[in-house]
Amino acid sequence: MLTNLSIRDVVLIEALDLSLHTGFTALTGETGAGKSILLDSLGLALGERASAGLVRSGADEARVTASFDVPLAHPAYALLAEQGIATEPGEPLMLRRIISKEGRSRAWINDQAVGITLMRRIAVTLVEIQGQHEQMGLADSSTHRGLLDAYGVPPSLLTAVTRAYANWHKLSAELSAARKALQEAAREEDWLRHTVAELATLAPQPGEEDLLAQQRHALQQAERRGEAISAALSELNPRDRRNSGPAAALRGASRALQRLLPAPTAPESSPDPLEARTTEALAALESAENALAEAETLLSRLADDSEANPRLLEDAEERLFTLRAAARKHDVTVDDLPGVLEQLSSRLTALESGATHLEALQNAVQEARVAYEDAGARLSAAREKAARKLEQAVTKELKPIKLERARFLVDIAPLPPEQWSAQGMEQLTFLIAANPGQPPGPLAKVASGGELSRLMLALKLVLAEQSAIGTIVFDEIDAGVGGATAAAIGERLHRLAARSVQVLAVTHSPQVAASADAHLRIGKIVRNGNTATHAAPLSAEERQEEIARMLAGDTITDAARAAAASLLGQKND
Repeated sequence: MLTNLSIRDVVLIEALDLSLHTGFTALTGETGAGKSILLDSLGLALGERASAGLVRSGADEARVTASFDVPLAHPAYALLAEQGIATEPGEPLMLRRIISKEGRSRAWINDQAVGITLMRRIAVTLVEIQGQHEQMGLADSSTHRGLLDAYGVPPSLLTAVTRAYANWHKLSAELSAARKALQEAAREEDWLRHTVAELATLAPQPGEEDLLAQQRHALQQAERRGEAISAALSELNPRDRRNSGPAAALRGASRALQRLLPAPTAPESSPDPLEARTTEALAALESAENALAEAETLLSRLADDSEANPRLLEDAEERLFTLRAAARKHDVTVDDLPGVLEQLSSRLTALESGATHLEALQNAVQEARVAYEDAGARLSAAREKAARKLEQAVTKELKPIKLERARFLVDIAPLPPEQWSAQGMEQLTFLIAANPGQPPGPLAKVASGGELSRLMLALKLVLAEQSAIGTIVFDEIDAGVGGATAAAIGERLHRLAARSVQVLAVTHSPQVAASADAHLRIGKIVRNGNTATHAAPLSAEERQEEIARMLAGDTITDAARAAAASLLGQKND
C-alpha cells in the first residue's frame, strides 16, 4: 500500500507530505483546489510522462517520492532482483522522481538510479489508477487472461498446459535442429566422407602430440650421443692411414725406448741411472696403452648400447608433422583432432541414419502437440465456465451503480496454432456494451469515463483477491451520478477497501466521501502573494463540515450539517 507521498515544487504545491493508511480514503475539495495536481504528482512517481510545465514557478526542479509498504512475496521484488537492485526486508519501497525546469527527468528506486521503463514496470504492480481520462490496470487487455485464470481456473490445468507446451516446444526445436543438420550434412556429404576417411586413417589419439614430441626429442638425443661416441672412437682408431692415432703413437714410443735398454745377453756393467728412468718411462707408456685400450673397449660398448635408429626418428617426425598439419587444416589443436573425427563421424552417421531419426522426432512432436491440444482443450473448457461465472458476478454489481443496462462479457477467441503459447490456445478480453443494441467492445473504448470507472469498481470487487496490486485510485468515479447511485458507489468502495486493498478516491459526492474511513481535504492558501495547494486530514467535526459544504455549497446550513451527520451515521452503522 501507499504509505507516504512527499511532493516538492509541483505546479501550485510548494511542499506537501501526506501519510496514508489502509482502508478507504476520500480526497475532496472545491473545483480547482488542486486535486488533479495531487494525482499528477503521484503519476510522476509512477513513471508517467513529465514536462517542465509541472515545475513550480521560480523553482529549479520538482520532486516527488512515493513510499510503499510491500509484502516480501510481491512481484515487484522479483522485478527488482532481475535488475540487481537490492532491497532490505521490512524496509519501504521508495519511488522517487525529479524533473528539472528544463524538462530533464531522473528516477530512483530505493535510492538507486533506474530508467523510467523499469519504474513504470514496478509501478503497475503497486498502483492501479481509474480516472476520467486514463485507466491503468484492468483496462489493459493483456492482464485479462491471468485475472480470469486466478478467479476460477484450477492451477493444475494451467500447470499441465505449461508443461505440455514446454515439451512440445523442446521437441519441435530438436526436430528443427535435426532437419537443419541433415540438410547441411547432405550438402557436404562428399567432403564429409573424404575428411572422415582421412582422419580415420590418421587415427589421432589424445595426448599423442606430447608423446611424439618426447619420443622425437629422445631419438634426437640418441643420435647426437651416437655421433659423439663415434667421433671419440675415430680419434682413438682413425680410419685415415695418414693419422696413426694415439695407440700407434704409444706403441711407437715404447719401441723407441726399448732400444735404449741393454740386451738381455749383454755383460753386466755398473748400474746406469738413466736406465732406471727409461724403465719407468716404458712402464708409464705401457700403463697408458692399457688405459687407452680400456677406454676403447668402454666406448665400443657404449656405442653398442646407444645405437641410434634413424628410421624411428624419421617415422616419429613424419607422424608428428602430419598430425600438426591436420590440426591446422581444421583450425584446432592436435588434441582436438579425435573430437573433430567424432563430430564429423556423427554428422556422417546422422546423414546415413537421419531419415529414421527424423521420422521418430516427427512422431514425437506430433504426440506432444496432441498432448498439448488435449490439455489446452481442458483449460479452454475451464475458462469458458469461469468466464460465465465472472460475467454473472460482475453483472450483479452493475445495477446498483447505475449500469443496469450495461452488459459485461468475457470474449474467448481461439488463436491460430502459430500463436499458441504456454498460457493456452485462446485470447481473453473483457468487453462491455454500455447500452442496449450497442455491440460490445473493449472496456476503454466503449464506456465513458464515469461508466468505465464504475465498471472497474465492479470488476475490482469481484477480482480483488486475484490481483497483487495493493492501492487503487479512483478519480471522480461518481461523475454524473448522485443520490442512491453515489451511495452505492461509496458502499462498494468501502467494501473493496475491506478486502486488503487500499482505496483512494477523488470525489465530489458527499455520499461517497461519507463512506470513507479517512478524509483528506485539498485546498488553496495564499502566502506572501503566492497561491499554494495544501492537503490536510480532517477530524470528525471537520469531516462533517466538509460533507455539509459538499451538500450545500458555499453557504453551509444547519440542515446541511444534519444531512452530513446522517450520512456519516449511516456509514458507521
